[in-house]
Amino acid sequence: MEITCTLNGVQRTGYAESRTLLSDFLRHELGATGTHVGCEHGVCGACTVRINGAAGRSCLTLAVQVDGAAVDTVEGLAEDGQLNDLQLAFKRHHALQCGFCTAGILMSCSDFLTRVSSPTEQQVRDMLSGHLCRCTGYTPIVQAVLDVAAVRASNAKNNIQGDI
Repeated sequence: MEITCTLNGVQRTGYAESRTLLSDFLRHELGATGTHVGCEHGVCGACTVRINGAAGRSCLTLAVQVDGAAVDTVEGLAEDGQLNDLQLAFKRHHALQCGFCTAGILMSCSDFLTRVSSPTEQQVRDMLSGHLCRCTGYTPIVQAVLDVAAVRASNAKNNIQGDI
């Protein structure tokens, strides 16, 4: 089947059998290899992408389900080749080690921060409970997310005060 989706802001077309998983379609047909496949059961979170703006597991989604949809992967987080604020915070807080789970965690964190602008530590930990990371112990990830939220809140406050 022919499948057309908007991948990281660019319309792309590829071909897949009706049983092809989105994770496999992204990696093998469209070349978006930042999306990792771990458990293939939706448990580990390594394959998390955003579909029409909402985080979802690409190993539980059929490629045909995204025909006409917008799909964002970790490759789309960087802007003009520059890491975004969340990626820089992960680097600054050493929130990645082996890196296998990082792409999925970044996508969930990105989605989370669009919905919860001032999260508590517990809210971040609850969101991360859908991911398995065997290297970081999660604390640096939590610190990175809280750091980004605080900076974004400060920037928003400064922008509002500048408009007054």
